[in-house]
Amino acid sequence: MKKAWKKSTAVLMAAGMAMSMAMAAGAKESEELKKVTVILDYVPNTNHTGMYVALDKGYYEEEGLDVEIIEPTDGATATLVAQQKGTFGISYQEDVTIALTAEDPLPIKAVAAVIQHNTSGFVSLADSGITSPADFEGKTYAGWGGPGESAVLEACMTQAGADFSKLNMVISDGSGFEALGKSCDLMWFFEGWDSVMAEMNGCKLNYMECRELDERLDYYTPVIIASNAVLESDPDMVSAFLRATAKGYGDTIADPDGAAEVLSSHAPDYDVEMLKKSQNYLADKFMEDTDVWGVMKDEVWDNYSSFLQEYGVIEEALPASECYTNEFLAQ
Repeated sequence: MKKAWKKSTAVLMAAGMAMSMAMAAGAKESEELKKVTVILDYVPNTNHTGMYVALDKGYYEEEGLDVEIIEPTDGATATLVAQQKGTFGISYQEDVTIALTAEDPLPIKAVAAVIQHNTSGFVSLADSGITSPADFEGKTYAGWGGPGESAVLEACMTQAGADFSKLNMVISDGSGFEALGKSCDLMWFFEGWDSVMAEMNGCKLNYMECRELDERLDYYTPVIIASNAVLESDPDMVSAFLRATAKGYGDTIADPDGAAEVLSSHAPDYDVEMLKKSQNYLADKFMEDTDVWGVMKDEVWDNYSSFLQEYGVIEEALPASECYTNEFLAQ
């Protein structure tokens, strides 16, 4: 009995030591992961799914990163990233360009394009008779009041021979497609999100794609941004984050339904079927016309900067090299 007791004690001690060592190793491994915070542009949606897939599949951990994805709560994402309150942020080419040309420029740069082409456009009810910017005179447009918004509307109406001054612009009440035909006649929708919601609710729309109205409106929206300080101080971390993110988007492209399920676990308030429809629409948009996820081109930045300058949104167009970089992408 005594020998058996000693043997049992030894086994328990060995097991305890092994467990302690495992816990210590796990703690050490956790300590070694580099904390990274991603601030979204808004609430989680199917533009962001690749990051959630990378998070759930452990791709960030494999790169030595402890990634947290959060919503913006106390300011605009670009400003928060510039202040290093977040490591990365989700923004738009428009916001980045305006931030860089402001009187007090933000020290930020775009490091990846989430989607290769602008997938947004103007919408009206299918039976409204509003099928082009030529029909916008005397109508009410509900938007978000962004600095480049009126410039886009003015350009599209002017090119169609319409008078922009005859368009009534109001701030959207957030009700989406339900406002059409009631408080407004026109809205600006992202086809892979707003239009999917409208369709699933039986709302038929006329859709006027921005990039078809003016080729300069085929800009990057959304993009991933970082502060210059982060890019200069920790380039290896930036590359690691984008490698893992690219894998997440690769998986999203390969299995949009499965990716939508992952997003649903992080954003359970959405109807999962709507997420799947949206994700399937975006699946071939993330890497459209490119073999490298996230890559950007000078001409896209230059064209849109020229557009914003022409319509007085910015005073001077910046060289594309000051707005974005591809150097951290795996090519």
